[in-house]
Amino acid sequence: MAAAAPGNGRASAPQLLLLFLIPLLWAPAAVRAGPDEDLSHRNKVSPALAQQLQPQPVAVQGPEPARVEDPYGVAVGGTVGHCLCTGLAVIGGRMIAQKISVRTVTIIGGIVFLAFAFSALFISPDSGF
Repeated sequence: MAAAAPGNGRASAPQLLLLFLIPLLWAPAAVRAGPDEDLSHRNKVSPALAQQLQPQPVAVQGPEPARVEDPYGVAVGGTVGHCLCTGLAVIGGRMIAQKISVRTVTIIGGIVFLAFAFSALFISPDSGF
């Protein structure tokens, strides 16, 4: 597929990658600050970090607390995670496809396949890997 010409309204793969990555880079600063905190004061210790730095009492041995399992949170988190990974894989694959030919990818895939097949001769299934 031909690269998009400037000014035709289509974004290139690096521009799309930056479009997805810039919000991820800005998110930690916005999440770390509370609603009444100013983001310009980065040199002060956040309240959450200050609480972690204070000495904590030693925990008494006892039964492990019950785990809270949220099936909706797991479903939403898994879906969002898979969407992000798939999107990054598609964008990254497109960027790589512009640099490497199909023949090169096929040869590298064949070599890796043969390497794993050869390693299976020496590594037993009970070796713990």
